Amino acid sequence: MRWTLDTINWEAFDASKVDPETLEAVKAASLVEANAPDYVSYLCNVFQDSPEIQADIRQWGREEAQHGQALARWASLADSSFDFDSALARFRAIQGINVDALESVRGSRAGELIARCVVESGTTSFYTAIKDATREPCLRQIVEYMAGDEFAHYGLFFKSYRRYESELSSRWQRLRIAVGRINEADDDELSGAFYCANYAAESDVAYDRKRFADAYQKRALGFYERRHVERLVSMVAKAGGFKPQGWPVRAASAIAWYYLSFRRRQLIRTAV
Repeated sequence: MRWTLDTINWEAFDASKVDPETLEAVKAASLVEANAPDYVSYLCNVFQDSPEIQADIRQWGREEAQHGQALARWASLADSSFDFDSALARFRAIQGINVDALESVRGSRAGELIARCVVESGTTSFYTAIKDATREPCLRQIVEYMAGDEFAHYGLFFKSYRRYESELSSRWQRLRIAVGRINEADDDELSGAFYCANYAAESDVAYDRKRFADAYQKRALGFYERRHVERLVSMVAKAGGFKPQGWPVRAASAIAWYYLSFRRRQLIRTAV
C-alpha cells in the first residue's frame, strides 16, 4: 500500500470549503470504490489459471476498498448524517455482479483487461479533476493519492493485457471493447451509487436510472478541464491499440471535449 488512512491529515478538514455538489459526487464514489470485493471475486474467477494476476487483482481490491473508506470518512466529516454502511448495502442490491462467472463478460481475458484499463483511465482523470477543482485541503490530499493509485492500476492491467493480446487480433476489436465500456457509464453502477449515497432508505424519491445517471454526470463533468479529457482519451486510446499522441487521438480528444462541454451545459439545465 502506497498510503493508508493514517497518512491523511484529517485535522486539515475545512467544512467551510466543502461544495455541496462535490460532496454528493464523493458520497457516490465512495460506494463504487467500496464495491471492489465483488469485482475481485469475479476477476479472480476469470483469471483462475494465473496466480500472479490473481495476486495483483487482490492487491488492487485492497487499494480500491481503502479508497472507499477514505472517501466515506471524508464524506462523514462533511455530513454527519451520511450512513455509509446502509447506503453501501442498498447499492449492492441494485448493482449486482455475477461473482460466480467463470468467463469474462467481454468475451476474452484480453477484452476484460482492456475494459479494466478504460475504468482506471476514467478514475485517474476523475480524481485528478476533483483535486484541481476542490478547495477543501483534506479532500485534495485524498484524491491526489487515489489518482496515483488508479494510474498505477492502469499500468498493472495493461501489463497483464500484453500476455493475452493475441486473443484480440484487430485494433478495431480492442477499440470496440474500450468504447463499449465507456458507454456502460449509463448503467446502474453510477446512477445507483448516486441515489443510494444521497437519498436515505426512507426517502419518498424512487430510484430512476436515467434521472440519477444524469444527476451524477452533472456533478462529475463539472470537475473536468480540457487537459483532464485529453489525458483520459490518450489512456483509453493506448488501451485500444492506438498511439496516444497520434492525430486520430488528438482529433478524438477535441471531439470529446466539445461533447463534454455540450453535455455539461445540457445537464445544468435539466438534471437534479
